[in-house]
Amino acid sequence: MYKLIKVGAFLLIFVQTLSAQNDQMGNWLMYFGTNKISNKLSIHSEVQYRNHTVAPVNTEQLLLRTGLNFHMAKNAILTAGYGYVAGHVYESEQTTPESEESRIFQQFILTNKVGRIKFEHRYRFEQRWVNKVYKNRYRYRLMLFIPLNKKAIEKGTLFLGIYDEIFINDKETIFDRNRLYGALGYQLRSNTGIQAGLLRQNVNGFGKTYLQVALVFNPDFRKKE
Repeated sequence: MYKLIKVGAFLLIFVQTLSAQNDQMGNWLMYFGTNKISNKLSIHSEVQYRNHTVAPVNTEQLLLRTGLNFHMAKNAILTAGYGYVAGHVYESEQTTPESEESRIFQQFILTNKVGRIKFEHRYRFEQRWVNKVYKNRYRYRLMLFIPLNKKAIEKGTLFLGIYDEIFINDKETIFDRNRLYGALGYQLRSNTGIQAGLLRQNVNGFGKTYLQVALVFNPDFRKKE
């Protein structure tokens, strides 16, 4: 119970800090999947429905992403994939996207543990076609998973997820975007977890807070003997 009180206090402070600005808050509803098809290969699947407002009725972006993962080791994953992003202007009457982006990406994820805390380093390189204009972008994200009621994240674990991610362009504004995220998660099953929290995104000096709810579902597609 004492741990839950500390978690609640942390989230309350976090919400107050991120909401201190007068910006309007948005909403991201997300799904992530890693589906094993062999001992070394898995398929990454991802859907993000992003809204200008907290109520999911004013679409900001729809992001679809998939890729093939190569599990180099227990703590190292190499991925190549494709993503599509449809962007919509706030309260636009246009039904089709105002912007469209296709991107190819390569990424490397490396994890390690210090005590009970899991560190995840994600390095991503993107080749982007934004309204048919080509751009390159580099991203680095450091994420911490902190189990609260158990020593490791397993079925029945309550945990904190915290990350910061920087975005680096190869031209124009080099550092144009940063994301700071904090959430409370619960591991429903060994392959299923949920997270709910807040993300603070700063783009070219403008900041906005997003309420985020994520489902992580990792069914195993390997044939059973």
